[in-house]
Amino acid sequence: QAQLVDSGGGLVKPGGSLKLSCEASGFSLDYYAIGWFRQVPGKEREAVSCITVSDDSTYYREVAKGRFIISRDDTAVYLQMNSLKPEDSGIYYCAAITLRKVTTVQAMCLPGVLDMYDYWGQGTQVTVSS
Repeated sequence: QAQLVDSGGGLVKPGGSLKLSCEASGFSLDYYAIGWFRQVPGKEREAVSCITVSDDSTYYREVAKGRFIISRDDTAVYLQMNSLKPEDSGIYYCAAITLRKVTTVQAMCLPGVLDMYDYWGQGTQVTVSS
C-alpha cells in the first residue's frame, strides 16, 4: 500500500530546532514533488515549503524563509526547522504530488492546491513552548 510516513516532531523550546522526515512506502519519490504543510486548530492547512525531487527546486513561504531548510536524499524528504517560535507550533504533514501536475515549485505551495496532492502523511505534532 502506497503511503507517506512523516516523523520527527516533538516539544522544543523557542529558538530550538527540529528535523522532520517524510518517507515513502510502496512508491518512489523520484516521480513526485513534496510539500510540507502545517495546520493549527481553527485554520486551514497551509504550505510551509515545497521541493521538486527531479531538479531539487525549492520554495519557501514567508513563514519559513531564512529559518527552515527543505532537502532530500534517496529515501526521504526533510524539513530542518531552526530558530523555532511558538507560532510555528502545529501538526506538520508532508504530501506528494505527481510531477505531471506540477507547473512550478512555487505553484504547488500556494493556497488552494491541497486537493491536487496524491498522498499525505499522517502528521507529526510540533510544539514550541518554554
